[in-house]
Amino acid sequence: MRAIVVSAYGDSSVLEYAERPDPVPGPGEVLIEVAAAGVNFIDVYHREGRYPLPLPLVPGSEAAGTVTAVGPDVTDVVPGDRVVSASVVGAYATKALIPADKVVRLPDGLAPDLAAAVLLQGLTAHYLTHSTYAVRTGDDVLVHAAAGGMGLLLVQMAKLRGARVIGTVSSAEKEKLARQAGADDVIGYEDFPEAVKEITGSGVHVVYDGVGAATFEGSLASLRPRGMMALYGAASGPVPPFDPQRLNAAGSLFLTRPSLGHYTATREELLSRADDVLGWVASGALKVRVSERYPLAEARRAHDDLEGRRTTGKLLLVP
Repeated sequence: MRAIVVSAYGDSSVLEYAERPDPVPGPGEVLIEVAAAGVNFIDVYHREGRYPLPLPLVPGSEAAGTVTAVGPDVTDVVPGDRVVSASVVGAYATKALIPADKVVRLPDGLAPDLAAAVLLQGLTAHYLTHSTYAVRTGDDVLVHAAAGGMGLLLVQMAKLRGARVIGTVSSAEKEKLARQAGADDVIGYEDFPEAVKEITGSGVHVVYDGVGAATFEGSLASLRPRGMMALYGAASGPVPPFDPQRLNAAGSLFLTRPSLGHYTATREELLSRADDVLGWVASGALKVRVSERYPLAEARRAHDDLEGRRTTGKLLLVP
């Protein structure tokens, strides 16, 4: 098979297109022919070594495709099933293994590229808006990077739950996309806490922040008393050490750093969230914007575009 291989941590230049032995599914594993792989910031963190994995590694955890073989004890799926997962081992490849308990079947009529484009970010947006801070009708919600792949899903899910959504963007083109997704107000990053307070009067109930260092202080300043900041990523870099006493002084605020694994801890929870997300996409209730499809061999360009914030929506690698 062909795959993208990382032999040393670093910038996008360490992504090498290479030939690898075909994987063989062991107990509890499923082998798929990859139709499309999602490109996510977690892949960048793995490539950089910020979240280190053993080297050499094939990046990527999100892919959809067709099952070609299963391990000896796997009975839930069979060869020929169309599936998607956000727990793929080495998704940047023409073939990849998946733990059988992390496989989700595709609904009839849902194209595999859309499934690969939505599952990881869709599950993340689902747990953020339904569990970490369960958005209620009338809540004020701030979504950073509202025109990115995650942002567009967060905006839509918060609106499905009845919120007034404020989105931050960096360009007029991105403002248009955020409004099309349902954002009620769209603002720039400069002085955004003041703009948020002007819109809401007292601040938002929750901030969904995947940007990290560049927006952290402003996000806290945008909250109303007893508001919550859900810091789910660090696209601009990690947040410096933080004194929790500041949360008290700012109005008994809540700060959490959640992760998908803790919100899909059981197969039942994974399938419940995935059924919602994939069902909404299949029915048209949730729109997925695929910004760019890159040939697998052009993974470096995909990472450069993602890190350079030159994209709106989801990036896919297509073998």
